[in-house]
Amino acid sequence: MLLKNIIDIIESVAPLSSQAEWDNSGLQVGRGDAEIACALLCTDVTEAVMDEAIRKGCQLVLTHHPLLFNPLSTIQGLTFQERVVEKAIRHGICIYSSHTPMDRWLHGISGRMAEKLGISEYDFLTEDQYGVVGNLPEPLSPEALLAEVKKQFHTTAIRYTKPAKSVITRVAFGGGACSEFIEEAITKGADAFITADWKHHQFLQADGRIMVLDIGHFESEQFVKELYRELLKDAPVRLLDAEADKSPVAAYI
Repeated sequence: MLLKNIIDIIESVAPLSSQAEWDNSGLQVGRGDAEIACALLCTDVTEAVMDEAIRKGCQLVLTHHPLLFNPLSTIQGLTFQERVVEKAIRHGICIYSSHTPMDRWLHGISGRMAEKLGISEYDFLTEDQYGVVGNLPEPLSPEALLAEVKKQFHTTAIRYTKPAKSVITRVAFGGGACSEFIEEAITKGADAFITADWKHHQFLQADGRIMVLDIGHFESEQFVKELYRELLKDAPVRLLDAEADKSPVAAYI
């Protein structure tokens, strides 16, 4: 299958035109007329992921985070980005990223987070189409919510604030770093807000009005592989989840 046809399927729900102005989604290495038989799915294109793609004979790496946020001035193998590009070109492997386009698709990253907690009906959290908010199928205590989030998102640690209510019925979600949308979450009536990368002053901003949970950046976006797999389920392409796709952050408990 031609890469451009794979891209058309992805961009039918997450168009490149929807990406944030600071983003660099899209085809980063390779050509649209490349023939693809096997694709490796990941959250981040690390050197270990690229080595896995080479080892498994993949012609494409589909990633959430772009490998190249900033232009490369040289390719000398001094950084992992340079080494990944070098290996990709040498082995004829294409790299495509859907970052903020997948974030701004209602049933994309944040929608999948909601679905992991059994929420099937949800709406965008912000006017700019980031995050989602919806009602839990059954109310949970804050302790039960923490336990369920830990289970569903495979987290080793969750940073959180004191809950505002003894029962959680409505939850907001934001894939990646969406803590700046805390006021929108409160306005939309959320009892809890699950996202990542909370800073100290943002935890203070909760101010007893909402329970916030920081589950980790990778943990909030790891299900992009499921989204790619579902979008391409009818494509004549072998789809593999990258075994090397792991969070770069460990927690000492």
